[in-house]
Amino acid sequence: MLADSDTRWKWGALTARRIAPEDRSVELSGFLLRGRATPTARQLAEVGADADALREMTGTAFLNNLREEPYDIVVLALVGGAVQAMLHGIAALGLPDRPLVVTGYVGVVYEKLADGLLLRHGADVVLANSRYDAKRFREVYEGVGADASSVTEAALPFLAGERYVPEEGRDTVVFAAQPSVPVSRADRTYVLKRLVEHARLHPRREVLLKLRSKPGEQTTHIEEFPYQKLAERLPGGLPPNFQLVYGHMGEVLDRTDLLVTVSSTAALESLHRRIPTAILTDLGIREPLGNHHFVGSGCLASWDQLDGGYRPKADVVWADRQGVAADGAYESAFDQARAHVAKLLAQSELPPLRPYYTTTTAPGYLPPLLARYHLAADGTPLPGARAESSDDSRMRRAVREAVRGAARGAYRHGVQRVAPVIRRMGEL
Repeated sequence: MLADSDTRWKWGALTARRIAPEDRSVELSGFLLRGRATPTARQLAEVGADADALREMTGTAFLNNLREEPYDIVVLALVGGAVQAMLHGIAALGLPDRPLVVTGYVGVVYEKLADGLLLRHGADVVLANSRYDAKRFREVYEGVGADASSVTEAALPFLAGERYVPEEGRDTVVFAAQPSVPVSRADRTYVLKRLVEHARLHPRREVLLKLRSKPGEQTTHIEEFPYQKLAERLPGGLPPNFQLVYGHMGEVLDRTDLLVTVSSTAALESLHRRIPTAILTDLGIREPLGNHHFVGSGCLASWDQLDGGYRPKADVVWADRQGVAADGAYESAFDQARAHVAKLLAQSELPPLRPYYTTTTAPGYLPPLLARYHLAADGTPLPGARAESSDDSRMRRAVREAVRGAARGAYRHGVQRVAPVIRRMGEL
């Protein structure tokens, strides 16, 4: 399994174990694609998904590794561009017995539907997290004349936990933060202020701000204005019943009586458990926020309504269509995917990978996209692309890690410090 961020590691590792044929033992080798969002050890420990082995490497090194080590299945838990690059890279290897390639999405698909799907086209299996998504995915592929047989309905692999039961004396509200939704300082400050005001209005209620990463860490999306830093600047400080928390989302949900978010996938985890779940409308119901995905869910609400005691009740039909089973049972959610994988593995030989994007269908788009991953237009490594070997010295790896750490620090400083200043100067 190859992943490029903490959330995709979680999805990829759990998915890999779910789709493996039941008659085969599973040995999961985990690889982290080296890049801006490569998770730290703390982030990996927090997501609650592990592998039998873990290595970090570049995309070209991963492809080189496929030449040396045989795998039955490769799960690509990556952004769309990286998936496309790996598909072309694997195809270019010309392996006589190539692995089955599986990919999908880590959560709610509310933006760049066509772009993201076509970048994933070519995998043997493209997993959809719900019946609703499976229908949309097939329509996109069929609409451009591409083979849609790879689309396979499944579910989010991390929907778990006991059904919600109110506990006497407990009253906990959790806000699930997102790195880039909302994106502006003003909007993020507004959401934070309302959360803090909610805590002050209800002093006997425990109010938690669930954060994805600590300062200095990165996730899939760039976080220009971390809530931790915004909280430090709030006039009057934070009330005693307000707390910033990290950790496994499932463990936080174990003590949650109301989950509030703008559009986080945590909402689906909460709905699965039947926890009252609110999707904020304060900043509007807009595509850039992703909360438009929840139209019809029965979960839309504003801070004013929540302050007044309103508790949303999810629409059962909507939830079922989105992959949140009405009876809370997921025993059969991956049966179709598992059967599809087993059928493909039983073939004497897998057909060549044929992504929709080629130098014929997208001559102006594909070559520069592949070049970002150090691959030529035909999927072969570009001259100078370094393929790491397993005998790299410890000293060399240590030096490389130190250089990468410094580069990441400079990048974060530019994103979180320099860029906002330049933006403000441009508005003068």
